[in-house]
Amino acid sequence: MNFRITVLPGDGIGPEVTRQAVNILSTIADAGGYTFTFVERPIGGGAVLECGSPLPQQTLDSCLESDAVLLGAVGGPAFDSFEAHLRPETGLLNLRRALGCFANLRPAIAYESVSDCSPLRSEVRRGADILVVRELLGGLYFGEPRGHDPERKLAFNTMSYTEGEIERVAIVAFEKARERRRKVISVDKANVLETSRLWRSVVTRVAEDYPDVTLEHALVDSFAMQLVTTPARFDVIITENLFGDILSDEAAVITGSLGLLPSASIGGAVDLYEPIHGSAPDIAGKHIANPIGAIASAAMLLRYSAKLSTEADAIEFSIVDTLDAGYRSADLIVDPVAKKLASSTEEIGAQVKMRVADRLSSNHASHAV
Repeated sequence: MNFRITVLPGDGIGPEVTRQAVNILSTIADAGGYTFTFVERPIGGGAVLECGSPLPQQTLDSCLESDAVLLGAVGGPAFDSFEAHLRPETGLLNLRRALGCFANLRPAIAYESVSDCSPLRSEVRRGADILVVRELLGGLYFGEPRGHDPERKLAFNTMSYTEGEIERVAIVAFEKARERRRKVISVDKANVLETSRLWRSVVTRVAEDYPDVTLEHALVDSFAMQLVTTPARFDVIITENLFGDILSDEAAVITGSLGLLPSASIGGAVDLYEPIHGSAPDIAGKHIANPIGAIASAAMLLRYSAKLSTEADAIEFSIVDTLDAGYRSADLIVDPVAKKLASSTEEIGAQVKMRVADRLSSNHASHAV
């Protein structure tokens, strides 16, 4: 297998966590005899300073020529004063649109070994394993018209959806539910918003093609409470762009940290993988960032783009093994004194990498027998 991956380290802790994910992907390639070609390109605030654009043409071209894209993080307070077209987040939104990735998959799993870092009681979070399917190319983030009129002291955004945009992401959600526990809950605000009423009707229609999957509807405000009071009862959550952004971050309380959460943006010409945490510039360069979200994103890359499910499993099991063995980044430690003994970014990456190699070696040995 020859597989090209464009790596976009980005800003803040992005380069640190992405480096660990690439190291593990290289281990996968070596173990399986695959050829993974990594091409690194700038994006975000650093790209603005280096190239004058948050998404340079060279970066976009490389992404479109690749089999997958692995992103670290973009943004930071240093770039907040930039004009809208130069803001790092604009580069990321433009990349998603150019790649055509309309479905964002965001899993959240309650790891038992780090239950103490979640504010939820163990009995509440135990067994929680959810997948948020977020529509990624519509809604307020892309709707027109939008603008800011300082003279009138007015700013405005437009939320709009077509039936086609809703239908295609709903199909993704129901297909993923068939691979899991066959339950979908669609989250909207149909009691107030016309877009949500359309959303609910289209999702209901798509559900007719999946009689083996149970569909439930919920309003976003009440569901936000249910997500943290009864998380274990949910399987696949489908929702629109803004609600999905907020709810998937809220789901971090199930795991205990944003640093544990990966994502996959799929459905377009090239799929994009990234941890959902931000650039965290306050800890950049301190070697204390949690790399697990980036490493788990690499596992999703292998599963969805490279079609290497065994290798993806090896990474995911190795993450659990590493946490079970007591390796913790600072964000996973509650005690302020114990935080000083936290594992470094590189140490956690090395532990996952070692376990991945051991698992793949064992698999090859058993197949040889």
